[in-house]
Amino acid sequence: MPNRTAFFVSDGTGITAETFARAILKQFEISPKMVRLPFVDDADKAHQAVRQINHAAAVDGKRPLVFTTVVNMEVLDVLQRHCQGMLIDMFGTFIAPLEHELGMKSNHRVGRFSDVARSQEYHDRIEAINFTLEHDDGQTNANLEKSDVILVGVSRSGKTPTSLYLAMQFGLKASNYPLIPEDFERRQLPPALLPHKKKLFGLTIDPQRLSEIRHERRPHSRYASLENCRYEVREAEALMRRAGIPVLSTTHKSIEEIATLIRQSLEEREAH
Repeated sequence: MPNRTAFFVSDGTGITAETFARAILKQFEISPKMVRLPFVDDADKAHQAVRQINHAAAVDGKRPLVFTTVVNMEVLDVLQRHCQGMLIDMFGTFIAPLEHELGMKSNHRVGRFSDVARSQEYHDRIEAINFTLEHDDGQTNANLEKSDVILVGVSRSGKTPTSLYLAMQFGLKASNYPLIPEDFERRQLPPALLPHKKKLFGLTIDPQRLSEIRHERRPHSRYASLENCRYEVREAEALMRRAGIPVLSTTHKSIEEIATLIRQSLEEREAH
């Protein structure tokens, strides 16, 4: 369905509205143009947003899809009265039933940024991100014992993006370490990892897919050749198997899925 626009309108960052809306839109075979309108926190900004939405309606010839998490009632009133799109009030849909169930009114506070920034959880997450960046791709062996998880696998198997997602979304200190030909020749994990085997989690990938990814980085190199990719993946999987490390294939999984499965595995380990 071409020529359709989806707007994510919020009096905060708009991240919640966009994340939720994207999850919903994935249930439909459409590829709308997506526009985030954050910090729409007064009537003037609401009217500006309405003009942009209504212009899209005129250009597209179809009603825009307008997902909003606005809690400012004045702003919401402007959107409801003047917007020519299909307005989907995400907070309103859930808050009213919860107020009834809990027997209390919600505080209707706009994006609690100052509260979050002062929280211990926020501080821990920032610390996890910094730790993960410092320990990307085996840059340092210092403080590896502070890692919540250490990802291992061949180059370009998804270690770095998964590590960052674990840090940013779950606040986990995630190190990652590449497995290289020297490790395969020794038939042993890198020495720095041996004291931390309980924290290791292996990532693997289909050699054909790995070759495609590497060709984007170093086209026509031995590093990217299918033959070399087959060798590295085979040896890495054998090495991780001998070490008793749980292994997950990243070939057909999103970063979100991979990170969630790793987190689930870590929680199961802690439970036992």
